[in-house]
Amino acid sequence: MKYSPLIGLEVHAELNTASKMFCSCPADHFGKTPNSQTCPVCLGLPGALPIPNKKAIESCIKIGLALNCLINRLSKFDRKQYFYPDLPKGYQISQYDQPFCSEGSIALESGKIIGIERVHQEEDTGKLQHTVLNGEKVSLVDYNRSGVPLVEIVSKPDMESSNEAKEFLKKIHELVRALDVSNADMEKGEMRLEPTVNVRIEKNDGSIHYTPLVEVKNINSFSFASSAIDFEIKRQIEEFEKTGIEKSDTNKTTRGYDSVKKITFLQRTKEEAKDYRYFPEPDIPPFILEEDYISKIRQELPLLPDQEISALVAEGVELKYAKILYANKVSLLAYNRHKEESGIDKSRLASLIANKKIDISLDIASQYNKLGQVGVTDKTELEALVRKILDANPEVVQEYKKGKTNVAGFFVGQAMKETQGKADPKTLNSVVLEILNH
Repeated sequence: MKYSPLIGLEVHAELNTASKMFCSCPADHFGKTPNSQTCPVCLGLPGALPIPNKKAIESCIKIGLALNCLINRLSKFDRKQYFYPDLPKGYQISQYDQPFCSEGSIALESGKIIGIERVHQEEDTGKLQHTVLNGEKVSLVDYNRSGVPLVEIVSKPDMESSNEAKEFLKKIHELVRALDVSNADMEKGEMRLEPTVNVRIEKNDGSIHYTPLVEVKNINSFSFASSAIDFEIKRQIEEFEKTGIEKSDTNKTTRGYDSVKKITFLQRTKEEAKDYRYFPEPDIPPFILEEDYISKIRQELPLLPDQEISALVAEGVELKYAKILYANKVSLLAYNRHKEESGIDKSRLASLIANKKIDISLDIASQYNKLGQVGVTDKTELEALVRKILDANPEVVQEYKKGKTNVAGFFVGQAMKETQGKADPKTLNSVVLEILNH
């Protein structure tokens, strides 16, 4: 039998707006005195009316645009109804069939395209705190988080491994931070991950079967998400081989993840849309998004992570160093501030900063020049230089590949010229041959 995992992801990101989604209470709830940032709206008191947060809606649309989504000209909010102590109104204001954004995509490094089903707006719930009072186990509710603006990003089930899922999650994390719409601090619960997993099974007779769909809830780290997915794939295959039970409309389940035991555990049967009894939010009219409004938001988009990394590579920075610089904004700022100075090679500067050979809190130019004077012996730095020279001389590389091995000396000479004779010849020759023969 052939097994093919089908993995989708739901990512909940808290937005970093000053106020909540439908009221003026502060949205920064972490570490605050319980129930100190509430009002009749976020407590769900009778007669309280919601007023949508314009900034939050713009942030949702920014995410949609960055994910190549269609921005729906007509959108609305809906009531998603269920009963739980952390949901004071008895329903959550969310979006159902007319979200702000739909049908987008994001590319992995392999070039594989992962579809984005929707990016929609909703409000967060309160938070349960399980504790002991007077010797009895109790659950307390803190409503400071109730009503905080959330964006839910829902992928299509296009991922086939935990590695692809982990890369997707990291890209989403980078994206919302680059857009400055969410701090996405997972330790504070500002970004929560929910993989949806099942397995496509092709039997030897050619018949196709699918294991029951499972959603793993509220994971707060990339590694835990990856581990939960791997466990689920293995568990579902073993379960199918034992029982032969296939996916149906009634056997979807929700599971939790135990990060200590590295296993998932059953929580409940997963609800269908009909169980939530969605209907349009009567207190908020539908939204008509004009093209001028969407264009204005599009113009506010910064360079996105992949675009910024590509720009660094285009300047001659090796990809791995471009990623390191991008991940550390202070290092990137130091690189950008000094890259155009006289006598500075961008590729070498990036390598020195990324490898922490330069203290960016001190004078960078003098450190760069001093490092040049003592001779270039760092193998990683020389590799970056040699790759740059090889990329600039593809015809000479082809001559070497055809057997004209003496042309290796040309590359050594070019590298010595680039380093003004300061490269260690033995190390340099070794690096040139190693890369050419790879």
